[in-house]
Amino acid sequence: MLEDIEKESKKIIEELFEKVSEKSEIERGSLLVIGCSTSEVIGGDIGKNSSEEVADAIYKGIHEELEKREVELVAQCCEHLNRALVIEREVAEKLGLEIVNAVPQVHAGGSFATVVYKKMKNPVLVEEIRANIGLDIGNTLIGMHLKNVAVPIRLSVSKLYKANITCAYTRPKYIGGVRAKYN
Repeated sequence: MLEDIEKESKKIIEELFEKVSEKSEIERGSLLVIGCSTSEVIGGDIGKNSSEEVADAIYKGIHEELEKREVELVAQCCEHLNRALVIEREVAEKLGLEIVNAVPQVHAGGSFATVVYKKMKNPVLVEEIRANIGLDIGNTLIGMHLKNVAVPIRLSVSKLYKANITCAYTRPKYIGGVRAKYN
């Protein structure tokens, strides 16, 4: 099961970046926010069957592609940490984000956020961010952490193992009305 989840995660992240690249440039340093319910991935109810092993398999599946594209991973915690986000300290400081004091745990933050926190070089939590790209695994409600305007992306798969996935990229707002010209 874990090998399948890792392979599916890799396929999903590769396709996500491929589809985003068709619509918009993925710049070095772009932010990808991922919300993930490992409970949903293995067929349970969100928050009821958290699994660090499943989270680790997902991380292994996506990590190489993120490094290759130099995209920054931001992991959304669960509601017990008010959907705070795990991010590298260097990125948080560069963006001028306010760091908050918490460490995600399996049942207070979620397994995925906990694994990401353990894997990062110098992780911190922040309360909010405006990411360029989003991947929601298991209906975790990441929309609050995406820039305006979020545009849904349909992939060839709609599930990671047993969890629904929803993806989006963001684009600048169109302003100016009928006289305006857009890129």
